[in-house]
Amino acid sequence: MATRDELIANIPLFQLLDAEERASLAAVMRDERVTKDAIIFRTGEPGDETYIVASGQIELFITDKLGQKITLIEAGPGDFFGEVSMFAPGPRTATARVMEDAELLVIGHDDMTGYLRRKPDAALDILAVLAHRMRATDEHLRRTAARNVNEEIEQKRSIIEHVTDGIAAFTGSFPFLVIHIVWFALWIGWNVSAADPFDPFPFGLLTMTVSLEAIFLSVFVLLSQNRQAEKDRIRSDIEYDVNLKAELEVSHLHEKVDDLQAAVLTRLGRIETQLRRQAPNGSQGGNG
Repeated sequence: MATRDELIANIPLFQLLDAEERASLAAVMRDERVTKDAIIFRTGEPGDETYIVASGQIELFITDKLGQKITLIEAGPGDFFGEVSMFAPGPRTATARVMEDAELLVIGHDDMTGYLRRKPDAALDILAVLAHRMRATDEHLRRTAARNVNEEIEQKRSIIEHVTDGIAAFTGSFPFLVIHIVWFALWIGWNVSAADPFDPFPFGLLTMTVSLEAIFLSVFVLLSQNRQAEKDRIRSDIEYDVNLKAELEVSHLHEKVDDLQAAVLTRLGRIETQLRRQAPNGSQGGNG
């Protein structure tokens, strides 16, 4: 296994630190061995430590309200996770499960705080990397918040499908109707007025030509309709995703409001208890 200094040097979060800062940081870390399928922490559990993967693989995932597992990242050697708790201890936002036996480097909130007090310049480097990671995450969420049906279809269309859709669209257009009116008028007019018509009444060649054209055009139209049905399915999937995300966001807001209400009630209870304890002393002081 690589040394702590080597691991820290390859981690994006600490890449901007110099050699002295990395050595000082490595001194406040501790080693931890975890076995396959072990749970390092679960969503909602309090946490104040950040983990760096020295070897093995760790999966971070969440579970939505429908019980579906959503994998966020699979951290391998050199990767880190739980970095939010390094600066702001609080409930974990995901569950970390060991996919392969792993060796981890762990640094706690207090150790990081003490280190930054000794090396204040390192805080700017770490915050710069965290800011870049947050921007990348925001951009990723912005792109995946809602997909565009037309873009999804356009990305999957082949050259043949482009041609098919073009022909089907032209078939139902007004220029297509005008072209056929002119074509039929010239064809019939020539064969009626000409002394030696190439397609005399009842215009068998015209009938056969139009029949063949109708067969081919109907196939193109059916192919285009099948693609429209696929587009409708994609639209339904996207609408389901959007509705599910909205439902999850509303549910999360309810949870935050409930937590806030519980915290306020707890604090009010403490204040009320303190006031009750201080009331006798205050009244005695007034009587004196």
